[in-house]
Amino acid sequence: MTRKAVLIVIDGLTPSMLEAAVESGTAPALRFLVENGRYTHAVSTFPSLTPVCLSSLATGAHPDVHRIPHLVWYHREEQRIVEYGSSFAAIRRAGTVQSLRDTVLLLNQEHLGRDAVTVFEALEGAGLTTAAINITCYRGGTRHLPTVPWLQGPAYGPKRFFFYNLFESDRTGAPLAVRSRTIGSVDAYAGAVGRWLVTRDGFDFLVFYLPDYDYASHATGPDAAHDALARADSAVATLLDAAGDRDQFLERYAVILCADHGQTHVERAVRLEAEPGTLVTASNRAAMVYRLDGAAEAAELARALDGEAAAEVVLYREDGEAVARRDGEELRFAPDGDAWRTSGDPGLLDQPDALARAWAALANPNAGELIVSAAPGYEFVDLGGSHHVGGGSHGSLSAGDSIVPMLTVGLEAQPASITEVMPAVLAHFGVEAPPYARAVARAA
Repeated sequence: MTRKAVLIVIDGLTPSMLEAAVESGTAPALRFLVENGRYTHAVSTFPSLTPVCLSSLATGAHPDVHRIPHLVWYHREEQRIVEYGSSFAAIRRAGTVQSLRDTVLLLNQEHLGRDAVTVFEALEGAGLTTAAINITCYRGGTRHLPTVPWLQGPAYGPKRFFFYNLFESDRTGAPLAVRSRTIGSVDAYAGAVGRWLVTRDGFDFLVFYLPDYDYASHATGPDAAHDALARADSAVATLLDAAGDRDQFLERYAVILCADHGQTHVERAVRLEAEPGTLVTASNRAAMVYRLDGAAEAAELARALDGEAAAEVVLYREDGEAVARRDGEELRFAPDGDAWRTSGDPGLLDQPDALARAWAALANPNAGELIVSAAPGYEFVDLGGSHHVGGGSHGSLSAGDSIVPMLTVGLEAQPASITEVMPAVLAHFGVEAPPYARAVARAA
């Protein structure tokens, strides 16, 4: 009999932070899972920003398929900026009501690619019951009405659906999610809902998303948010203990635990200036440049960024190839069967799985004509002028932003990328993955 399964996502958790906490014993629930599972590192998507990454986890695809390009992007058809929550200041600049609708509803109903299939859609199409707690990419077939009057319109998600108290498919008695994120209220909410679901055996597959660690790490730095990780560990403990004891939990459920992206320390914030006829959308450690009326060609715009210290690499497409540029040097590349055809300086893209991730990001029709990956220590200020200087940030192609912990318990496959999580879950339940999903290597 196939075990049910739980995907635990701790937003922004770095491998070094997880490993140190497990070694020191300050994260006992995570240590229990590590001691009973297989632990490796995996690669995120690009830009390595939460809406993009969570969409990759949910769909098993990079942005060329799921179409979510960034935390903030320009909607060409509607001629407006979409802002998913870079900061409170950025939300206000973009329009608070519109930003909330974009993040809570439209990301799933309109922005997520029609060719993408979420893990919830695939499993429930096979007759299984899925559940989601707080994950922003949740598209499914069940209609849920909001719990608050100002959020107009239903959400369509999995059968068991809980989203920051805004949508709740069941009454669980969980506390208010957003009362105080600085002390982990969102993770505590997730723990309470997760306990309710496990005690009722209320799902075949659950996504248990914990965002508070990333929130704290932005402020303190990627390897300093010890209290936040302890609170995330407590939420995981609440989930495990709901089965009676932790061994019984693993008898009932297979587990995948990972992060969506990493984080690196930032020391300088830069506003990326727009050239005439262009629009820049920037946040954290990635930026996009959109060509509007009268703009120069992408190659000329990329050359204009030569010498910009904050830009580690500038990416664009030209004549059927992708181009990576930095300080006058170029690398051109394109898929060639299962390999890559390249010319130029390969050192421009020596980051993890950089060719595939950069190609997919540029192939997203919602992305800018240029995508800029930030240099180490730099961050691009967002629409409201906010940044995380002195703390942690992410979004670039760099290893620190892109390498995540990957732990599995009771799963045959061991994902090497966050895009392999969804097909690994489907394989666990014997459900066919969508054609675009990458094959997942079987664990030794």
